Amino acid sequence: MPRDRSIRSVLIIGSGPIIIGQACEFDYSGSQAARSLREEGIEVILINSNPATIMTDKVTADHVYLKPLTKSSIRYILENHNIDAVLPTMGGQTALNLAIDCDKAGIWDHYGVRIIGVDINAIETTEDREKFRLKMMEIGVNVCKGETATSFLQGKEIAQEIGFPLVIRPSYTLGGSGGGFVDNPDEFEKALTNGLHTSPIHEVLVEQSILGWKEYEVELLRDNLGNIIIICSIENFDPMGVHTGDSITVAPAMTLPDTVYQEMRDLAKLMMNSIGQFAGGCNVQFAVNPENDEIIGIEINPRVSRSSALASKATGYPIAKVAAKLAIGYNLHELNNAITGTTSAFFEPALDYVIVKIPRWNFDKFEGSDRRLGLSMKSVGEVMGIGRNFQEALQKACQSLEIKRNGLGADGKELTKQQDLLTSLEKPSWNRLFHIYDAFKLGIPFKTIQQLTKIDAWFLNQIEELIHLEKEIEKYTIETIPAELLQKAKEKGYADRQLGHLMKCWESEVHTRRHELGIKRVYKLVDTCAAEFEAQTPYYYSTFDDENESPVTDRKKIIVLGSGPNRIGQGIEFDYSCVHGILAAKECGYETIMINCNPETVSTDFDIADKLYFEPVFWEHIFDIIKHENPVGVIVQLGGQTALKLAEKLDKYGIKILGTNFESLDLAEDRGSFSTLLKENGIPYPEFGVAEDAETAIELSKDIGFPLLVRPSYVLGGQSMKIVINEKELESHIIDILKKIPGNKVLLDHFLDGAIEAEADAICDGENVYIIGIMQHIEPAGIHSGDSYAVLPPYNLGDLVIRQIEDYTKRIALALNTVGLINIQFAIKNDTVYIIEANPRASRTVPFICKAYDEPYVNYAVKVMLGEKKVTDFKFNPKKIGYAIKEPVFSFHKFPNVNKELGPEMKSTGEAIYFIDDLMDDYFLKIYGERNLYLSK
Repeated sequence: MPRDRSIRSVLIIGSGPIIIGQACEFDYSGSQAARSLREEGIEVILINSNPATIMTDKVTADHVYLKPLTKSSIRYILENHNIDAVLPTMGGQTALNLAIDCDKAGIWDHYGVRIIGVDINAIETTEDREKFRLKMMEIGVNVCKGETATSFLQGKEIAQEIGFPLVIRPSYTLGGSGGGFVDNPDEFEKALTNGLHTSPIHEVLVEQSILGWKEYEVELLRDNLGNIIIICSIENFDPMGVHTGDSITVAPAMTLPDTVYQEMRDLAKLMMNSIGQFAGGCNVQFAVNPENDEIIGIEINPRVSRSSALASKATGYPIAKVAAKLAIGYNLHELNNAITGTTSAFFEPALDYVIVKIPRWNFDKFEGSDRRLGLSMKSVGEVMGIGRNFQEALQKACQSLEIKRNGLGADGKELTKQQDLLTSLEKPSWNRLFHIYDAFKLGIPFKTIQQLTKIDAWFLNQIEELIHLEKEIEKYTIETIPAELLQKAKEKGYADRQLGHLMKCWESEVHTRRHELGIKRVYKLVDTCAAEFEAQTPYYYSTFDDENESPVTDRKKIIVLGSGPNRIGQGIEFDYSCVHGILAAKECGYETIMINCNPETVSTDFDIADKLYFEPVFWEHIFDIIKHENPVGVIVQLGGQTALKLAEKLDKYGIKILGTNFESLDLAEDRGSFSTLLKENGIPYPEFGVAEDAETAIELSKDIGFPLLVRPSYVLGGQSMKIVINEKELESHIIDILKKIPGNKVLLDHFLDGAIEAEADAICDGENVYIIGIMQHIEPAGIHSGDSYAVLPPYNLGDLVIRQIEDYTKRIALALNTVGLINIQFAIKNDTVYIIEANPRASRTVPFICKAYDEPYVNYAVKVMLGEKKVTDFKFNPKKIGYAIKEPVFSFHKFPNVNKELGPEMKSTGEAIYFIDDLMDDYFLKIYGERNLYLSK
């Protein structure tokens, strides 16, 4: 059946601000779906309150509504647009829940809107734990023994009947919130109460625990004829007991016997067919008993998911794009395979490489949090490594994490205390993977490691093998190592830096030696069909092999460095800037090359840049790509601190940085040099000092005066930043910082107590400056700008203050020789404007201003960076109506015992945008009235 011509306009519901459990994978899916529908000439209307994403950009949809995800917002849109259908499967749990609410309220019926891509009964069957359990029993799929409780007493009776250990799963929650394993009655009562409160319908499933079983996921697509294809099988490295979002996962499944895999495929199809006959995507999760291969159905998500974004990047099969086409009537055989361009989309991808996903956590932002992993997801982002074998993919994923590791071990950072290792192996936390390596290195027996972790022996063997290889390498120097051994190490993913550590030499010496021996990276296509058909899509990963599949053109080309994994302090707003950077460079006639390792984002979609290298944003990988491609330059100021940190190396190796040069980037980061620049330009700044130990800091504090803002230099999101009010606090905090970041300099600023905070973003071409927006924070100075409500334009700064801000912004941008974007933060006290800091790069607030004023500022800034345009070439026409408020969004519900006070260290995971007409708006008055509530010192 071809496309349903009665569907002329579609409403896509987004997922709202980024929180732990629901991140930018839905922004990726929603963006893909919107583009897919627009290709068909369908009018796309989009609702999402997240300003930081590409999804809410004019390049994505015909009409974008930056409104709260509520029934009243949906009614408002339906009053203003004639909409034929709604697609709620692209916006995660938030979108599905809103679709159900609207259905119950009769909104879809009243406005004659069809739900496509899923049906309401399917959502209810999969989200209601009892309905799901009964449905599975009806079709003969094994499930855990359990029952649903809607009261405390009922829950206790069920527990008594089944017996411990048990697992609690609340209905209709996100990222496993409120769920957990319990071993005894005391734990159970607390967990049951928590689960009943967490579930929006106050219902929990109490079931037998299958802790330690193997866990798998299967991604499916079904069309209107009932054809089902399996896109990808994903195996969890971590066994049952760790939420899949917090698990290391591997694709394709590595340890499944074929007979069990075929049975799992059949069960997945049976389960999908049992919940409804909708056309679209589905994710099914299974547990397998390692003793006897018994399979149990865990859950179904009748929507695109975190795993479908991963599966799309892993296979090159654009699940959301195809699911959107199926939702409007197409069948699989009528659609093209996007990778080959010639074969049908009715095929199952085959992989001749391995994918490893590792989550990225931010526990350091939540002092005192429970770092153990369980049923409630706690990671804020993820990375993906692609290799020819598991070990190579694993090392590349470790290099992508940006946690100061150069791969899996071989860097002198091993934990060597036996008891600490044994505890970590049994009770998983974010670093268990590294501790497995450490345990093997310390000589803890294989059997002990497996008993404690319940991780499949095949995976453990792969890690143990690396330890044996390292012992062999350590026998040699860089001059004496045999070429075959060096080749083998590179094939297993070892970075030059790791090999340098093992052979006690410099990274550059390893690089030089292996090139002398002809051991060089080659680039392979991600082609979805194991090279059975010719792929047209330039989507590459590196490995050590004979044949290179990445031809180099003679076109002028630029490389954009991405922002790596999402984390607190560096989120999707930088991916937004990277995507716009690529699109702007394309408009200027450049061949565009993207390097990034985040599977959740639009920048790693294979049809955004002319070439995508899915590689760690890690020096060795970047340097090899640059040498291979020979670009005219590299853009670093769009990918946040990740890209910026590589500017020094690029400069050292004579690689052109497009836009603001390294000296200026470094000057802005170096507090001493930057303050000297401010002094020379007659611009006020708080008194400051730089110390390398506690003693110097105490001496400096006598001149600067308390309260002091204390922070390490070169950090992201205000990490380890604190306000101290006396010598005792100062000494304690400096000792803490230097323990965490040895050898770092510590900055002491006089803290302007009670000051108003503001910030400005601008574009500069080295001669002209245009300020794109000035924002005033609602909270006083002392709360990190990422955690503050920010109002655009300012709501009560006088003309004198605004003029100072404008003047200083222009003077600083020019003094720093800025070419591109710059963000400057200010503190205002007694009508004097002081400079807190300047960042000559894309900032967290740039997408917010672009959305509020409806102007493509990143596009303009990139054309300036490339030297194609001057600031004076653009006709700026911001739509200034009322006020836009940037609302920070927190995920404290994941860390119930953590102090929720806010301070100089950023803790928010995402943001929303809220528009008001005037300052008498109730919403503004409420948040303004609470502005001092959460400030901590």
